[in-house]
Amino acid sequence: MATIAHGTKAPRRSGESANLTPAQRRRAMLNRKGYGEKRRLATAAPTKVFYGVMLCITLLISFGLMMVLSSSSIVAITSGGDPWNMFKRQFLWAIFGLFALLAMYRMPYHHWHRYAKPFLIVSFIMMGLPLVPGIGVTTNGARAWAAFGAVRFQPSEVLKVAVLIYCASLLARRRAEVVDPVRTFRPVILVWLGAVISCLAQGDFGAAVVFTCIVFATLFIAGTPIRWLTFVLSISFAGAVGMILSSSRMQNRMTAFMHLEENKGHYAYQVWQSILSIANGGIMGTGAGQGTGKWGYVPLAHSDFIFAIIAEEFGILGSVLVIGLFAALCYFGLQAAVRSRDAFGAILAGGTTAWLSAQACINIGGVVGVLPVTGLTLPFISYGGSSLFMAMAASGLLLNVARNMK
Repeated sequence: MATIAHGTKAPRRSGESANLTPAQRRRAMLNRKGYGEKRRLATAAPTKVFYGVMLCITLLISFGLMMVLSSSSIVAITSGGDPWNMFKRQFLWAIFGLFALLAMYRMPYHHWHRYAKPFLIVSFIMMGLPLVPGIGVTTNGARAWAAFGAVRFQPSEVLKVAVLIYCASLLARRRAEVVDPVRTFRPVILVWLGAVISCLAQGDFGAAVVFTCIVFATLFIAGTPIRWLTFVLSISFAGAVGMILSSSRMQNRMTAFMHLEENKGHYAYQVWQSILSIANGGIMGTGAGQGTGKWGYVPLAHSDFIFAIIAEEFGILGSVLVIGLFAALCYFGLQAAVRSRDAFGAILAGGTTAWLSAQACINIGGVVGVLPVTGLTLPFISYGGSSLFMAMAASGLLLNVARNMK
């Protein structure tokens, strides 16, 4: 048998391609360019988990649009504006979000290995926009929005997806070195600290908490040693205490949380009015559109405190339905992570699930008074275009993994 010298390439056998039919040559070309896997994904039979995730997302978005119309129309009327304005904006963002969801779903998720780092760098650059004079917008004490004409968005929402993809990609590629603190743990921690510090610089404590949940989830799923996870929690706790002690706004929120009834006319006014609206709803609720809390009693009734309006108009039954949908989404997301074909898909699905579930719990906990108010929106439901858009994009990743799992 003839041998080939070291450093030389084997001669190409022209007969191989000549013997292929046109359909076989076309399929080989698609496989080389990465489109073959996309075609297999599109033709694979959807799983029950896939349908479960899709159903939860669809119901949450549809219900959210209805509640944005119910709550924002009153806010607009009391200020002399168009009662349909916020709903039309939210609906338009939902349309854009649908395209983002489809794009993230259709592209094989392992392609994100290539774009994870550039996407992260661009997202960090975008985090500086709210601090630029003439572009940054301050809302409720946080300078976390960037405005270009009539379009406003929150760069931290983009960074959430970027951090999730980057951490998942790095941990999946270096899974065999997960116990190496230099190769795996340190890069993830640096990204986490960068995201948290940039959020705190904008006065957005809630986003910093979400980033902590995302990074902790990715490290946990990747099999990071417990001592390092404990280190993350310790740093998070120390940072939270330092933030509270150094910020009068955060101290006021903690005062409202610890002494709710004593501060119901001042620091705890939002939460107190929210609890009154929830109590007014009872078991069955006052009926769709019949709530009174949105008539100026509950501040931010269309965004951060929209769950109070849901509880008032649809009662305990409606509240349980919303919480149940988030619980079901969490269950199906964890199923997708456990049954994923590879580590990258498992970390992506688990990180997305942790993000959406944690943010929903923190928002609802703040509305009912069992957690401090952080300013986070309720995913898929609260008014906020960039929040809805990026939540739908992340859902596309989750659907991608769920469609292609074992």
